[in-house]
Amino acid sequence: MKKDVLVSISGLHTDMMNPSDEQEPIEVIVPASYYYKNGKHYVMYEEPVEGSLQDVIKNRIKITGEDLLEISKTGATNAHMIFEKNKKNLTYYGTPYGQMLLGVDTTRMDIDMTEDHIHIAVDYQLDVNHEPMAECEIRMQITSKDSGKFSLA
Repeated sequence: MKKDVLVSISGLHTDMMNPSDEQEPIEVIVPASYYYKNGKHYVMYEEPVEGSLQDVIKNRIKITGEDLLEISKTGATNAHMIFEKNKKNLTYYGTPYGQMLLGVDTTRMDIDMTEDHIHIAVDYQLDVNHEPMAECEIRMQITSKDSGKFSLA
């Protein structure tokens, strides 16, 4: 895979307390940088902070094999979320309003890689301060800009 990539990320959160509430999918497509080092894939990109012209959140996606995905965020929010097949991980999610303890219980993870493309599908349960919060899913498409095969996740 080339250094310059496009990342398409879509996510869906279903509130566990009110599953009938309308779900709003989150979708973003951003240019990113990719590199491979010590057997791990890294993708780095910035996302703007809603309501701000200058602030950004720096994101790093780290893929280790087919069983481990890490998403680190720094800036207006700070977090290091770890997704491991059939395992629950705890992390602190820092916001301008304070910290929350997040539990990320990964129930499904599929990572498919080719020379110019990485597809990731993760389903997980999210709890905040040990209270069940949401059933979630993330879909990512990471594609070399030069491949000509970019599509939405």
